[in-house]
Amino acid sequence: MAQVSLVKCISNYSRVSSVLNRDVTSLGKQNLFDPNPETCWNSEQGTPQHILVEFAPCVRIHSVCVQFQGGFAGKDTRLIDMDRKEEICALFPDDNNKVQVLELPKNEQGVARRRIKLQFATSTDFYGRIVVYSLDFKGSVADDVELPAKTTNDSCASDAVITIV
Repeated sequence: MAQVSLVKCISNYSRVSSVLNRDVTSLGKQNLFDPNPETCWNSEQGTPQHILVEFAPCVRIHSVCVQFQGGFAGKDTRLIDMDRKEEICALFPDDNNKVQVLELPKNEQGVARRRIKLQFATSTDFYGRIVVYSLDFKGSVADDVELPAKTTNDSCASDAVITIV
């Protein structure tokens, strides 16, 4: 199946750990997904930092595309499935200004997911700040996944069995 951008599948529920000087208008999370190369998300200092993304339909993520500002890149980066409460994989971005395509392991590319977190345990910046100009996910919409009835663990797990009596 063709890999497409999953940005349009991102719901309004996305969160970041912090925003520099609480300037959400200029440096907030909305800048992660906009097409403007001049805007960015800039975290406050300190570690860890994270980006939490929720997709409206379930998706199958094949790769993460991220563009940092050189000198403010994430290190010790982990991709976490928030519904299953487990780490998907470690990612190893470079400290540069280029758009980087970070592929997930093959065995993780076919898994349907709704909520993921990019966790940056450390940063290349001495103060722990992260600056991201663009963030995208490549993959496919998981059309074949039937969502279970609303439960406390609203997951896309296709192996979940729910009996309604």
